[in-house]
Amino acid sequence: MNYFKLIIKFLFAAVLCSCLLFFVPNANAAIENSLLAGGCFWCLEHDLEELPGVLSVESGYTGGAGLNPTYRNHEGHQEAVKVTFNSSDIDFQTLLKSYWRNIDPLDSKGQFCDRGDSYRPVIFFMNDLQKTSAEESQELAAKELSVSIDNLGVSLQQAGQFWIAEEYHQNFAKKNKLKYKFYRSACGRDERLRQVWGGNARKNVDWLS
Repeated sequence: MNYFKLIIKFLFAAVLCSCLLFFVPNANAAIENSLLAGGCFWCLEHDLEELPGVLSVESGYTGGAGLNPTYRNHEGHQEAVKVTFNSSDIDFQTLLKSYWRNIDPLDSKGQFCDRGDSYRPVIFFMNDLQKTSAEESQELAAKELSVSIDNLGVSLQQAGQFWIAEEYHQNFAKKNKLKYKFYRSACGRDERLRQVWGGNARKNVDWLS
């Protein structure tokens, strides 16, 4: 009798464990990356890293063909950030909404006081789903700004290799608060964002229709 009860308990435990394994979500499956360029990577890193669901933001270079780019030599690459996020807490569309509201999407020649190809805005999509989300966000941004998509200066490109920037560029805004604050103000970033986006500048509120 005891032997029979032991078998029943064992079978019950086995079934319970199987159910738990089936219903517990795979946390790793929700972790995604995105590559975004929007001018100075110090600023974009700081603008996105506090969003709920964002796990980390790293500054670096991408978009070009050159190997091992550095701050002094990254011709062909854009300054960009690699955003690692939990898509269960923040989806790619929501992340993109914050991206758009923290850049000047009408400027394809650079961003704010930083001019040239290194600073032009780009959404580097990782896969077809991200490409679709990027295209949808492009339409929504154009609609909110009452411009045609052709007037937007943000490029959509297939993501390539991301090269992390030098250590002193990582978390620059937190490690160099006064220098960062002076740079951001002198560059006119926030002033221009208010001109473009009005009250929605730097905010992750719903798109205006």
